[in-house]
Amino acid sequence: MKAEHDGDGGLPVELRGMRIVPMSAAHAEAICSWRYSPPYDRFNWPSWEEMSARGIEFGDPWLRETQYAAVLNVRDELIGYVQFFPLLKVTRLGLGLRPDLCGKGAGAVLTRLAAEEALRRSPGDEVDLEVLAWNTRAIRAYEKAGFVLDDTYCRQTSAGPEMFHCMVYRPAIPQAPNHPF
Repeated sequence: MKAEHDGDGGLPVELRGMRIVPMSAAHAEAICSWRYSPPYDRFNWPSWEEMSARGIEFGDPWLRETQYAAVLNVRDELIGYVQFFPLLKVTRLGLGLRPDLCGKGAGAVLTRLAAEEALRRSPGDEVDLEVLAWNTRAIRAYEKAGFVLDDTYCRQTSAGPEMFHCMVYRPAIPQAPNHPF
C-alpha cells in the first residue's frame, strides 16, 4: 500500500518524497497534537486520549486501518494524513498537512498523491472531496492537483450551517504533439 510522489523537486526537503503508508497509533497520536492557526483551527483534532477513548475517526483501530493513512517524507517524518472514505462508487478524500508545512506548495502534491492512491485502491470509483467554500487556499491546491468544482451546497457543521464545494478529480489529459504528416 505504498504510494510515492517523485515530481516534488521544487519543494523544501521536509516535503520531498511524499509517500502514503499505513497509519499507526503513534502517527494518530502525533496528528492530534497538531494545532492550526485561525481560521484553520477548526481542523484541530481532539486529544488522542479523547479520540481513542471514544473510538472516533482514527481513534478507532478498525477505521484507522481501513480508511486512514499517514503521509511521510523522504526522512520518514510524519507530514500529513489522508482519509479514503468509501461511498457508493465514490472514494471521498479527507486530507491534512502538518500545520508548520502549510503554505509551502505541498497541498497540490499531497492531493494528487492521495487521489492516485484512491484510484489504485478502488479503480472503478470516482474520487472527490468536500471543501469549505471560504477555504481558498485549499481550493487552489485541489485545482492544481486536478480537481474541478462539481457542486456547492449548505450543510450543518459543529459551527452551524456552512457552504461547501464538492470537487471531483479530473486530471488533465496530456495532449499528443501536433504532427504535420
